[in-house]
Amino acid sequence: MTEATAAADPAPDALASVLAGAPFVRLVATDDGDALAAAGTVARALRERAIPFQVRVSRDPAPKTVDDDVVVAVGTDRGPHAIPGAGRPASTTAFAVARELGVDADPVVVLAGVVAAGSVPGTDGSGDALDAAERAGTVSRRPGVAVPTTDLAEGLAASTLVRTPYSGDVEAARAALASLGLPAELDEDARRRLASLVAVDVAAVPDASARSASAVERALRPYAIDAGGPVETVGGYADVLDALARAAPGTGVALALAADPSDDLTTAAVDAWRSHGTAAHRAVDAATTGRYDGCVVARVDAPAAVLPTVARIVRDFRSPEPVAIVLDEASERIAAAATDDRGIGDACRAVARETSGDGWGRGARGGLVVDGDPTEALAALRGRI
Repeated sequence: MTEATAAADPAPDALASVLAGAPFVRLVATDDGDALAAAGTVARALRERAIPFQVRVSRDPAPKTVDDDVVVAVGTDRGPHAIPGAGRPASTTAFAVARELGVDADPVVVLAGVVAAGSVPGTDGSGDALDAAERAGTVSRRPGVAVPTTDLAEGLAASTLVRTPYSGDVEAARAALASLGLPAELDEDARRRLASLVAVDVAAVPDASARSASAVERALRPYAIDAGGPVETVGGYADVLDALARAAPGTGVALALAADPSDDLTTAAVDAWRSHGTAAHRAVDAATTGRYDGCVVARVDAPAAVLPTVARIVRDFRSPEPVAIVLDEASERIAAAATDDRGIGDACRAVARETSGDGWGRGARGGLVVDGDPTEALAALRGRI
């Protein structure tokens, strides 16, 4: 299947008008934090308007209308109605749609989606959401590092927004923090020293790419969540949503929908994020890598849900090339991530057709599973990107 089924990206008011008259709305989100946040934002607005809805996550949505239901693809431009994630984060469009429906959306969820999309709050169309959050007093910018937990060592070890010598290892992170002699209650000076430590450690490892120095920026000087949110920072929230979209989509949908998440839901979400991030970093630690023209290939042994995250980490912090491809030969699965739109999803689908497999993805990321020799699929994918 190709992107030929794409529909035009409607204006927020046009999509809101369709949703307002719908007997039932089905939101199908791609498996990433931005699409999950966007779907949650629209779903909350539908709930406020008493419009029945369903939300689910799919690695490659191909919406099909049932009866008179309105189906909205979130994070991709497939189907008759869509909130694409290309060009600008899907969350920013979802925020505008909610407003057109007459609902004040939660700007913190939207900003988390923006960070999950690789952007920065206040840019790429998210200025209105940031203004709303700052007026409401729900976020404030401060020095430090974006992690979801109050335990800094745990947050640094599992965060996929950074890649340091202690990523994936809580005790090593504790040792690194101990060297700073931070006070129990962090003041601005302590937070600045923490940010400096992480920035230096990201760039100083022997195999760090030149891109890592810029990639770490979205984890620094975070927006703190000041009004009792489910996690400590907007960036940490983004990291949690991105992990849940792949590892525990049911929990992710519940979190994105919850105006006031319960302690049990928050605990389940953070536990899933911690396991996901730790597994991703350990896979990077054990990876065997090779550099080719235009891409870096990492051979790993990791759960299927972790592979896209591993590809992103390798792309941002280890690859001198614009594309990172991750191969798990045991499961015959491949994940790829690029710095820009290179038609990765279509390339994965094309290779899957050639190898009797299944391919999916969007412009800058994708994956495939094959029935046969995955190294042949790997070579074919390299030839298409």
